[in-house]
Amino acid sequence: MDDHHHEHQDLNGVAVSATLHCLTGCAIGEVAGMVLGTALGLSNWPTVALSIALAFVFGYTLTSLPLLRAGLALSTVVAIAFASDTLSIATMEVVDNLIIVAVPGAMDAGLGDLLFWGSLAFALAIAGVFAFPVNRWLIARGKGHTAVHETGIHGGPPPRVVGAVAVAGFVFGAAVLIAEALS
Repeated sequence: MDDHHHEHQDLNGVAVSATLHCLTGCAIGEVAGMVLGTALGLSNWPTVALSIALAFVFGYTLTSLPLLRAGLALSTVVAIAFASDTLSIATMEVVDNLIIVAVPGAMDAGLGDLLFWGSLAFALAIAGVFAFPVNRWLIARGKGHTAVHETGIHGGPPPRVVGAVAVAGFVFGAAVLIAEALS
């Protein structure tokens, strides 16, 4: 195997890992925001705003915790988290929320509603697909998640597990949306 091919593979691997890592934080924040907003009876836009805010909080937190535990200074960690996750989280949140807002009835669905969870799962999976090229492009230029990668410290759940959950979420979400469209 030539070096160039290996570098290419490694880049994709790091990008996938970065995307799934980011997706974990985004998903936690997004779900928490949608659940809170819906439970508190907030209207659509405040709920979306809350979800986006929490997605950034959890996204940055998941990147920061392992680095802080490893003894890096807070100022260093903040800079790394900001550099590695901002564009990725922003991409995910734009795609994610556009889909949720676009799905008929999704924003009005209650927490006990399959449509609520289905559209959320589907939107997050698609958002991950959109964030991958963003992460790959940043990493290829030595930016983005490269900052985390260079520390050699990786936290968060194993990418395989997150990937499997994302695929399951996509299948579940797609099934719910198809059923909803046909009913």
